[in-house]
Amino acid sequence: MVFSPHTSGRANPQKGPRKRTRLLYERRISLYSLLVALPGMIVSGIFIWLQPWTTASKFATIGAELFAWWMLALALHEQTVRPLQTLANVVAALREEDYSFRARGAATDDALGELSIEVNALADLLADQRIRAIEAVALLRRVVEEIDAPLFSFDPDRVLRLVNAAGERLLQQPAVRLLGRTAEEIGLAHCISAANESLLAVPSNRPNARWLVRQSTFREKGVPHTLLVLSDVSRALREEERSAWQRLIRVLGHELNNSLAPIKSIAGSLSAQLATSPLASGQRRDFERGLEIIETRSASLNRFLQAYRQLAQMPPPVLNKIALLPVLERVVFLETRLPVTLYPGPEVTLMLDPDQIEQMLINLVRNAVEAALEPGATHEVSSDPAVAGRVPAPQVSLGWKLEDDQVVLMIDDNGPGLLNPSNAFVPFYTTKPGGSGIGLALSRQVAEAHGGSIELSNDDRKRGCQVRVKLPRR
Repeated sequence: MVFSPHTSGRANPQKGPRKRTRLLYERRISLYSLLVALPGMIVSGIFIWLQPWTTASKFATIGAELFAWWMLALALHEQTVRPLQTLANVVAALREEDYSFRARGAATDDALGELSIEVNALADLLADQRIRAIEAVALLRRVVEEIDAPLFSFDPDRVLRLVNAAGERLLQQPAVRLLGRTAEEIGLAHCISAANESLLAVPSNRPNARWLVRQSTFREKGVPHTLLVLSDVSRALREEERSAWQRLIRVLGHELNNSLAPIKSIAGSLSAQLATSPLASGQRRDFERGLEIIETRSASLNRFLQAYRQLAQMPPPVLNKIALLPVLERVVFLETRLPVTLYPGPEVTLMLDPDQIEQMLINLVRNAVEAALEPGATHEVSSDPAVAGRVPAPQVSLGWKLEDDQVVLMIDDNGPGLLNPSNAFVPFYTTKPGGSGIGLALSRQVAEAHGGSIELSNDDRKRGCQVRVKLPRR
């Protein structure tokens, strides 16, 4: 596209000194154009005046020569100044990032043409670089959106300027409501203040999650910004913790089994020999009682160890295409201490190990029933005057729903709730008198082996505990 020389005003954003310089140059060109022909005009005027013509003819001829002289001066001025104005306008367009204009008269046979060629080449180069920059920015934005780790960018005033889709999901708010708010307002102030690669908890719907905080700085238009990247390391930490527990259990199980087996065997042998030994009846009863206690406790301790070894020896799931509803119906049917309400849900088929999933749900439902039936548990009293003063019956419910690409199993009870939710999944930790402390740990191990997760929380609106088991649909 040819840039018109009549739009020369955009080449002079600073009207003062640049305009005076341009006018001075043009006046010099005009003056030089007139002076070049001045000697010839003087000689021609003298020659015409000496001719034997009438005065009117002499003035007419001199006037025609003056007119021709002026027109030639204007033409020379136009040919000298206008191409420079055109080039100035093209450069001004490049400065304003408009790369659609090109200088005309580009040729290799003169200096002005070569200058036009160089200006056009610069315009092509800048246009190509701009396209590459736009493509790079588009690629960067796509990469940022596709990153599964929450990413945030803050300016020096700690105001959020960039957030990706993972960050929106973490804070459970859309970007339009997050951008322009401070780190304190969105609950990330402690992440910015923390040291790089720190482990922190972030306010979200997963209170037990742990996030690795990475910080770096960059500049945008010369202004320093802070880039905050959060990585969910909860599962990795749990895997390390589980691995440590498994190693501990294997070592303890090996050592204790090596001692329990001979103790039980010796106790049995002594019991057999005691029957033929010449002891008084009182002494015999004491020995028999002692040996019976040793043998009984050895067997009990052996069963205790075998139960804990499940944490270290659980096989990987054997996945099959299974309908979810029959599995839930079997779990509800197996619980006889308390009727469990099974809420209907959408029909769904999952790839899972039915034996492991069923055992996981049996453990969770059993825990919910035991919490609802816990002696001394005070359930919420109804506000209805007709039933005022009554304590509602223990209740446990099981249901499911679909969320995006997941199936969420919901187990609710109206028991006293969790005293310490953060320790619920710690192996060997239990608040029940006869509990082993491995039920929830095994349940979470089963869920994560299927690519899912388990979340426990207390219901803020009413008493009781809520269990959410998330399993992938694919």
